[in-house]
Amino acid sequence: MDSLAAAPGTGPATSPLPILRKPRPAARFADLPADRTLVMGILNVTPDSFSDGGKHPTADTAIAHALRMLYAGADIIDVGGESTRPGAEPVSPEEEQRRVLPVIQALVKAGALVSIDTTHASTAAAAVEAGAAIINDVSG
Repeated sequence: MDSLAAAPGTGPATSPLPILRKPRPAARFADLPADRTLVMGILNVTPDSFSDGGKHPTADTAIAHALRMLYAGADIIDVGGESTRPGAEPVSPEEEQRRVLPVIQALVKAGALVSIDTTHASTAAAAVEAGAAIINDVSG
């Protein structure tokens, strides 16, 4: 159980969540404040991530967790659908997109600035089409 869910008065703990911040126009990287360090919340929509695999098995639970991170102060949500842990089984672009696109669409609709963590060009393109503003490709 995460600390936001446990602390009364610190924010919603169940899904579906109401919009926690005023919706803003489609967020762009250029609109980010440059006068402070930004916080990126990491959302692994995978069953096998080394840090939190399996905690967000459905789009609803993933969206709820991302909204809690925004409520807690995250500026950007980085959504990943394929584990990068050593020894992880590769995921097809189609499976990765099945995992991440509904989450990205919902977060963008809620006014979040979204990053997609992927090594697949087709997933990056689909995520940008869904509203992601940043592509995080860890493959180099």
